[in-house]
This record gives sequence, structure tokens and C-alpha cells, in this order.
Amino acid sequence: MNSLPQNAEQIEIEGATVPFFKYIENGVTFLQFDSSKSRHPEPMVNAMIGLEVIQNDEKLVLINSKPPMGLFPKIENDFTFEFDELEDENTRVVFAKRAKGVAKTDFKDTGCCGS
Repeated sequence: MNSLPQNAEQIEIEGATVPFFKYIENGVTFLQFDSSKSRHPEPMVNAMIGLEVIQNDEKLVLINSKPPMGLFPKIENDFTFEFDELEDENTRVVFAKRAKGVAKTDFKDTGCCGS
């Protein structure tokens, strides 16, 4: 698993096809998963599952082989995201909820519409 701090603990997330980990860094709780070796549609499925379960004060970290361009338009109204390339050429994406309240994102929409 890429870039996991020592205090990361594996957690169960219903429906996930890869392990999820939870840790606290600088007072912020993160949920993280690595789908860099997964095949379509697993990265999208796991991202939507993770986004649905994070709380308002938590962040979701996705490690993937490339930015999930098909995901961003589906969630941009409810979540912010930043991504950067890692030394191993994978991409790290950090998601956070935009506002408190119920998201309007369709978390069951796991089809890819981007590259």
C-alpha cells in the first residue's frame, strides 16, 4: 500500500473490493484505498463507496494508476478533490465534502464516462 502512515488501521467497508485503511494525520481523519492494480470498474466502484461513507470532517484518499477523470464530473457538486502524481507514477486523489448535509451524488452510478 502506498504512503500509509504507521497509525493506519484496516477497516471494513461494505461492498469494497480492495482494503480500506483509516488514520489520523494533523487532526484530520483519512480513509484511504489503493486501486492502482485494479481493473475497470473497481476504482470507480470503490471511490463511490468511499465517498458515500466519509463524514463531513473526513477525507478520502484514492491511489490509482491515473486520475479518475470519469469520476470528477459525477461528484464535483458535492466534493472537492485534488490530485498529484506520486514517485511511482500512480496518482493520489484527496476528496472532501463541500458542505455539510446530504450529498446529491448518485453513489450507485459507477460507470466510467471519462478516460
